Amino acid sequence: MATTASTAPRPREAVREAVYVWEGRDKSGRPLKGEMRAGGESVVAASLRRRGIMASKIRKQTFARGRSISEKDLAVFTRQLSTMLRAGVPLMQCFDIVARGHPNPAMARLLNDIRADVETGTNLNQAFRKYPIQFDALFCNLVAAGEQAGILETLLDRLASYKEKTIAIKGKIKKALFYPIMILVVALLVIGVIMVFVIPAFKNVFTSFGADLPGPTLAVIALSDFTVKWWYVILIALGGGIYFAIQSWRRSPRVKMLVDRALLKPPVIGELMMKAAVARWSRTLATTFAAGVPLVEALDSVGPAAGNEVYAEATRRIQTDVNVGISLGQSMQNSGVFPAMAVQMTTIGEETGALDGMLSKVAEYYEREVDEVVDALASLLEPMIMVVLGVIVGGIVIAIYLPIFKLGQVV
Repeated sequence: MATTASTAPRPREAVREAVYVWEGRDKSGRPLKGEMRAGGESVVAASLRRRGIMASKIRKQTFARGRSISEKDLAVFTRQLSTMLRAGVPLMQCFDIVARGHPNPAMARLLNDIRADVETGTNLNQAFRKYPIQFDALFCNLVAAGEQAGILETLLDRLASYKEKTIAIKGKIKKALFYPIMILVVALLVIGVIMVFVIPAFKNVFTSFGADLPGPTLAVIALSDFTVKWWYVILIALGGGIYFAIQSWRRSPRVKMLVDRALLKPPVIGELMMKAAVARWSRTLATTFAAGVPLVEALDSVGPAAGNEVYAEATRRIQTDVNVGISLGQSMQNSGVFPAMAVQMTTIGEETGALDGMLSKVAEYYEREVDEVVDALASLLEPMIMVVLGVIVGGIVIAIYLPIFKLGQVV
């Protein structure tokens, strides 16, 4: 008996599509031009013929590589998409408008690829999930919830606000740490120049004195000789050490945990890191819970969003406790990493049925606290750095001039 198995159609291989720019004329001879996403030039020509257009030129559009896609690019895109959907602009047209006007070619390519997936019938959240580097689980889950409930523009607006506030709080932390780091880098450069160029010149002068040099001067000269002889080893060791530390922090969960735990201990820096982590943790949970995501599932996205491995580990324990019936407030208190005010307001939110509102208030409070700590840190670090640099550079200068003072006394 014949079987139909051999006649079953084989799955068609996926064709990689690209954007093509075409020029041609319609049946009346009027010149036309445009763009089309297709699997090849022949596909473009066939599609144009069906529309009564004879193509005279078809070429594949090339994009500049562009910079990498930043969080700000994604936040701006989310805000634009939400605004246009609220205004009644069709989804495909939204992607066209944003992609064509975007200054970053990499972002434009990403949006064109997502648009092509949606055109073929893929859900928007599924299209986003193909790019996990740019769109995390939180983003995709909220988009999925918005599609199912028919409130996509509302959840995109919440997502945009969430991303904007997250970027703002990260910027404040970078602002607080940028100034002291730059001062230290400049100080190291100045000290290196003194050791390599200035002190050897004084050494030649001191040699002509024919007298014993003070101990501090001998120590500085010895350090200068070592720096002049092994400067390339010092640079390689310093650069390699920084690179190894960064890679270890990125790749090793144990190292990341040790670093993040250490950052929470210093008096002012630790307070800043704690309040920033609590603000981001509360903001993320408020956004996901308000979108209708169940609490246990919402906690999946909250831990990584806190930006600190200590809070990510605490979130995993909280998720386990909540899953067995313990309240969120009690679980936060048991973790031992959340301040009392955050725990109390979360408990009140659970009891009154306004958990998302209370978590938003917690986030707003600690975001304001971050602002105050950043200002206090800037005013505190500036004099401390100046004192340290003054002691180091001043000590070197005094050590250099001690033999000259001694010689002046003899004369």
